Amino acid sequence: MDGGRIVKENMISKFIEYFDDNIDNLAMYFSPGRVNLIGEHIDYNGGLVMPCAINLGTYALIRPRLDREVHMISLNFEDQGIYRFNLGSIEYDIAMDWCNYPMGIFNEIQRMGNVLDHGFDVLFFGDLPNGAGLSSSASIEVLTATMINDHYALGFSKKDIALLSQRSENQFNGVNCGIMDQFSIAMCEKDHAILLDCNTLEYDHVPLELGEYLLMIVNTNKKRGLVDSAYNARRIACDLGLKALNEAKPLSGICELTPKEWLTLTELMPSEEVYKRTHHAVMEQYRTQQASIALKSGDLMAFGEWMYRSHDSLRYHFEVSCDELDIIVDAGRPLSGVLGARMTGAGFGGCVVALVHKAHVEDYENHIRRVYTDQTGLVPSFYKAVISSGAGVWHE
Repeated sequence: MDGGRIVKENMISKFIEYFDDNIDNLAMYFSPGRVNLIGEHIDYNGGLVMPCAINLGTYALIRPRLDREVHMISLNFEDQGIYRFNLGSIEYDIAMDWCNYPMGIFNEIQRMGNVLDHGFDVLFFGDLPNGAGLSSSASIEVLTATMINDHYALGFSKKDIALLSQRSENQFNGVNCGIMDQFSIAMCEKDHAILLDCNTLEYDHVPLELGEYLLMIVNTNKKRGLVDSAYNARRIACDLGLKALNEAKPLSGICELTPKEWLTLTELMPSEEVYKRTHHAVMEQYRTQQASIALKSGDLMAFGEWMYRSHDSLRYHFEVSCDELDIIVDAGRPLSGVLGARMTGAGFGGCVVALVHKAHVEDYENHIRRVYTDQTGLVPSFYKAVISSGAGVWHE
């Protein structure tokens, strides 16, 4: 039986258990997670990102109610039970835990002037690994916005949905996220990555035709710590680099520099730390541009090499990798059938994304598992990613 059908049947059974057996007006939706293929830690430097949506994500069953109550439960946090709120009095509440993300979407849509005259019963289920950096919060936000938009025929475009979801996370949940996650989850197309300028929101769908290769996601299963403080320190260093560069050349972002221009300005850097962070930003922009060209021409070998170079820069120049991520990347380098790999996301844990030939996947998993567990004591998790389209009605 198809895996999606099993998920749907299980969710319907649970919906009946938690609500009732009236499933006549029940609708099912899916919103993907995302993995950033290249273009890491440069979105806030005026650079490009190139994420794609994947087949892991968040499912929802939704049914309209007659009152203005919204009742929600997640099968991932079943022990927390059903959360309830009224559309007429929405406020952030730490006790509402994960429910604050979809609740913020209802709040934002009403704040925009839309009248929601009735609520919903909603059951969620996600198969994104928690804490892996594959953007589960954006997935549930875009999913909720898509469902409300469809039900009320509000006329939001996918771009509108991405932007309102970002505003909700920024303002309602107080998380200062950029636009990449929501934009890619709303806007991506099947078998394509999206090359996005996070400042202008100009984008291009880039063919991601992998042929005999698979996009493998390897979760370190390392618990991350101090990510926020490390992130802030690197932002400060980038700001100092931009300030120094502006003494010689007016720039709105570091990534406006070409590598050739950068080489003539390196002496302006006030410290070794600022030099390394700025160097990463300039060169990661170039790598992302070249990786896009490689994909458009179907050159997977070149694309894989740009992935490796990106990881090395994140390791040595931006210093956001960690032993666990490096072990996984390095262990795969000499293996047959592995074209490239890199850390993806904020760093200090999370996931590696690798390009592996279908015939070598089992050997790759066995080798990485053995080497990684021997050196860390941790057991990695492996996912074969299918390049997905953005959020919408679930089609079996």
